[in-house]
Amino acid sequence: MKVSPGELSATERAAAAGPCVTCVWVSLALLVAVVASFIGLGIDYSGLFSVESLRLMWRFVAEFFPPDLSAAFVAKTAWAALQTLAVSALGTLLAVVLGAMLALPAAGRFGGAARHATRLLLNVLRGVPELVWAALMVLAAGLGPFAGALALALHTSGVLGRLFSEALENAPRDAEHALVDAGSGAAAAFAYGALPMVLPQWMSYALYRWEMNIRMAAVLGFVGAGGLGQMLYYHLSLFQQAQSATVLIAMFGLVVVVDGASARLRRGLAPAYA
Repeated sequence: MKVSPGELSATERAAAAGPCVTCVWVSLALLVAVVASFIGLGIDYSGLFSVESLRLMWRFVAEFFPPDLSAAFVAKTAWAALQTLAVSALGTLLAVVLGAMLALPAAGRFGGAARHATRLLLNVLRGVPELVWAALMVLAAGLGPFAGALALALHTSGVLGRLFSEALENAPRDAEHALVDAGSGAAAAFAYGALPMVLPQWMSYALYRWEMNIRMAAVLGFVGAGGLGQMLYYHLSLFQQAQSATVLIAMFGLVVVVDGASARLRRGLAPAYA
């Protein structure tokens, strides 16, 4: 029985057409690139996995145990963890405010020229890594948590501004237009027509970025932005592995707690999408 091409599924038509030549060439090119990368690195694998290297690696790891759990150091680490949490929360909050302000022109609410200019600004903000922003903010504002919060705010506002603007562009504007046609002002129409539809998605984006900023806030301490990262850099520089292990445990615990809280909050927002 002869089957017409229209009756075949997409998978069956692809199988009948034979292998994808482009896919094969792309796969081969990627394989060659990976092999060339490993060759170019010049890693001495025999020395890396030699008995002496493995012995030294084991000795290095063993120096982290047991961690320093003295009351004074645990209290100091807990204070640094709170500082890291505050830096991430403040940086994310500032980014949400700035990102929401930039999302309106980036979504084309104020014309094409404002849209292109704002999108260029958002590209600059998120194109510069957090560590680079932190180095610049340390020079501008001095060492400490404030520089870390500013660095997170600048980079994250670029990310959230882009995400917020795309959510606005994809949201239907029927309710907003209906309010304008009924005599409502543009600001009120946005507040009661568009904002309720995009606000749950905006909050979900903000919570997810907060999770990422917790991790980054700990790293920013390596350039003098305070918190757990600065403690870890200090103790690693002095080869105090037991104290470093305590800081690493605090980092892991802080990330787990924030991830769990953020996941529960995002699940609470899920019905708003229905």
